[in-house]
Amino acid sequence: MSSFTGEIYEPSLPGGLAVLNPGGNDPDQFFIHGAGAPADPGHPPVNYHAYAACTSGSFLRNPSRLRPEQRAVLLLLRRDLKLALKTLIGLQKEGRVVAISLKEAGSHQVAALLNDAKQFRLFRELCERAHFCLASTPDLVPFYLGAGGRRSEFIPTPYPVDVPSWNFGRPIREQRGVFLGTREFDVPTRNHLAALLAARALGEEITVINTNGRSGRRMLEALGIPGLRVIDGRLHYSAYLRLMAEHRLVFQCDRSAVPGQVAGDALLCRIPCVGGDGAIERIAFPDLNGYGRNPLDLITKALRLLHDATAHARAVQEAQRLANEQLSFTVVAARLARAFSGDAVS
Repeated sequence: MSSFTGEIYEPSLPGGLAVLNPGGNDPDQFFIHGAGAPADPGHPPVNYHAYAACTSGSFLRNPSRLRPEQRAVLLLLRRDLKLALKTLIGLQKEGRVVAISLKEAGSHQVAALLNDAKQFRLFRELCERAHFCLASTPDLVPFYLGAGGRRSEFIPTPYPVDVPSWNFGRPIREQRGVFLGTREFDVPTRNHLAALLAARALGEEITVINTNGRSGRRMLEALGIPGLRVIDGRLHYSAYLRLMAEHRLVFQCDRSAVPGQVAGDALLCRIPCVGGDGAIERIAFPDLNGYGRNPLDLITKALRLLHDATAHARAVQEAQRLANEQLSFTVVAARLARAFSGDAVS
């Protein structure tokens, strides 16, 4: 890991929180320097990796890599729920405090995972056995409780808004146009096509990332949107944030009830995020998100931010205030420590 240029967070949990992803593809990663620096190798400290990073913990695939002092474990549930249940039972026999959380938490993803009786029976047993269920979206709290969880708590995925090296903000005079927050045509709840067509009404250059190769490029060309800037392929996370930060705002029409990385990215770029009903959108952008709002409402709000510098500055300032109060590494690390404490799980 390269040298660290931001703040170092003292672990509030012994050894930091271990986020365990049995059978997953992400390599093991140890966040000894908390958020680290944007140029560091490995997965950036966002999404479920952020739960580990904010406590200077680790993200692991195999429980054998757990250190003895790591009593707190967040077990991620993926497709193989049988393996997850076996892992949970083994961890509890070792005396560890284990919370569970669905790794893919969007409404369409949860429905796809639990679409047969065998899977749902395994999920129920996991909920019943776990010390508690960590919900990365508020929508999942009643879901876990209804499936037999003893306790469920919504703890949003944190963002390093309180780490100076993760501030990608640029002066407003260097920002122009609209960045499309979604990129998947084939996921109905993303409403990617609707977002592109709605953004057309803003009369600004639109930047969209195409990760679907030729088919995606052909679809985007078929839309006939003037001034559409297409970026092909996936970018390194820091390059992606630098690109996003060039824009006046992020726009989306997502209705997937996800944890909200699009809004989290916008927070790091110090620009407003308009639309989306994810957890971060609802917390940091209460007046701009798409929860209960139609695309015409979102267009009106976006137009004001594009043409009123005072409104834009106020939206950014308010979002940062809310993020520092509820989403920062410092705040979420403290919440995780309380959630995994002896009193909370006894």
